[in-house]
Amino acid sequence: MDLTAGTARPTRADLTAGTARPTRADLTAAADRTIPDVLAPGLEVLFVGINPGRWSAATGWHFARPGNRFWPALHAGGFTPRLLHPSEQDELPALGLGITNMAARASARADELSTEELLDGAAILADKVTRYRPRWVAVVGVTAYRIGFQRPKAAFGPQPESLAGARLWVLPNPSGLNAHFTPVTLGLAFAELRAATELPAP
Repeated sequence: MDLTAGTARPTRADLTAGTARPTRADLTAAADRTIPDVLAPGLEVLFVGINPGRWSAATGWHFARPGNRFWPALHAGGFTPRLLHPSEQDELPALGLGITNMAARASARADELSTEELLDGAAILADKVTRYRPRWVAVVGVTAYRIGFQRPKAAFGPQPESLAGARLWVLPNPSGLNAHFTPVTLGLAFAELRAATELPAP
């Protein structure tokens, strides 16, 4: 299904110039849309967001909302050689990285998702991991992980269980709404995961 039919997807240059930011109508229309995963076989780390925000659904780029700190944390953690713009997400597989979501449909806030959606999403994620065989799966949001995987006491960091042969890690939610983590502490959390993966410098 073409989720952007009838609209021109803004380019990186358009967005950074402020000439093609999604309008309020674009964001409203983006509710409940899905966006493609960034996936390839044999990735080192598959990052798993909670679900796309409406800004991401409007652009087709993961973690695209201004103020989301995923891309800065990814760089600060040592996964990328420079700070990538969300529009450059397709460069990730060459670095051994990918992105998917626990729940596919876009919403304004993650707390709009039902328990059933997260449980179903965890099962779908397991199928993806079985198919693509990443070495690590990093869920970006501890609450979604606790609900989806029925691990109510799960904490940040490495998890004792695995997922279809992949090692599991839980990272903080990089949303700007998460006031418990600063850009610095988010970067440190991502760096801890990178150290565990023993990835070479990008």
